[in-house]
Amino acid sequence: MNGKRERFLRVAERRTNNILSDLRLLGNCSNRQNYEFSPEDVKRIFQALDAEVRRIKGLFESALGNARQFTLRDKQHFKTGSHSK
Repeated sequence: MNGKRERFLRVAERRTNNILSDLRLLGNCSNRQNYEFSPEDVKRIFQALDAEVRRIKGLFESALGNARQFTLRDKQHFKTGSHSK
């Protein structure tokens, strides 16, 4: 493997594992015996998480040339494919 690939694997795996660990810690906050929260709190947390995951996914898709384009011909309304700049 080349150096960039090895570095990506090392860094991406470590960062992904850190994120997963932090998400598990966030899940601990769902314990009603220890914390008080509202449905609005939960909604805001997951809106923030979902938005950031979509943003980061878009960065990777753009880097791969897999930008999503809108189409009315497909039931999914978006198709994945490379696009010319």
